[in-house]
Amino acid sequence: MQRDCFRGIADPTRRNILLLLNKNELTVNRVAEHFEISRPAVSKHIKILEECGLLKIKQRGRERYCRVNPKPLQEVYQWLEHLNSFWDDRLSALKTFVEEKGDE
Repeated sequence: MQRDCFRGIADPTRRNILLLLNKNELTVNRVAEHFEISRPAVSKHIKILEECGLLKIKQRGRERYCRVNPKPLQEVYQWLEHLNSFWDDRLSALKTFVEEKGDE
């Protein structure tokens, strides 16, 4: 089941997992060491991130290695860019309006 990447980044723990794995590939156990929640809870977050396509898991021997897959974050970036443009336009219009009212 493929989940929406927005669901993946909605939770602060999942965002912190992505930040942790941003530069390094780590095992699930090494990821869990960085959090004060149970190992099964971390595994659940990792599973959601994998279902969202934000993480890739590779089995090597007995260990499962996690790494970030940034491609789905393009959707988030595009959405934020749209919002940024929208608010830039609105704030520019407000500035113009206020400046014109101030000249009266």
